[in-house]
Amino acid sequence: MAPSDDDSDSKPQLSRRAFFKGAGASALSVTLTPSAAGAANASPAVVGPEPSSLTLSINGRTVTVQADPATTLAELLRNHLGMTGTKIGCDRGACSACTVWLDGEVAASCMTLAFDARGRKVTTIEGLAKGDELHPVQRAFVENDAMQCGFCTPGMVMSCAALVDRNPKCTLDDVKQAVSGHLCRCGTYPNVFKATLAAAKGGGKAKGNS
Repeated sequence: MAPSDDDSDSKPQLSRRAFFKGAGASALSVTLTPSAAGAANASPAVVGPEPSSLTLSINGRTVTVQADPATTLAELLRNHLGMTGTKIGCDRGACSACTVWLDGEVAASCMTLAFDARGRKVTTIEGLAKGDELHPVQRAFVENDAMQCGFCTPGMVMSCAALVDRNPKCTLDDVKQAVSGHLCRCGTYPNVFKATLAAAKGGGKAKGNS
């Protein structure tokens, strides 16, 4: 039976569009609390496009330089600070030659903007030794001939040293995992494995090394 005119007049008319508009407004009013709304309206700090002052903690020292906001940490270390121990290989985070530590964790410096390292502790291959005393991994690399052309060596040492410091009882599989992102064009991986395991055992020469 068709509804009468009286029935149609007594019921509110609500379109599909009006329903979803109302639901969306309700959700928005619940989601955007005063604090969230204030955060959404806060403007982020803008740097550039001109060079700006940048202060970093590198190898325990505070340094301040003028740098373009697009400068990577690898470029800053090499070109602004003369710290050429960190190598730039692929410049796209694929070979790990540029590995440094950020707050003790390995990081690809060619993929890290220098300004993003503010407030963090940067450690490079130059800062791994304590004065004239080499890090056990550095010493083991020398003793186990874990270097060929040497281009990948600083990054390899940084990753292996991070592993040994974190896990002195590391296994061969642990070492392989630690250097899995490193490209050694000379193929000296076996000696890198030996050196790292030797360092983990106290820095002695790996057993069976010729």
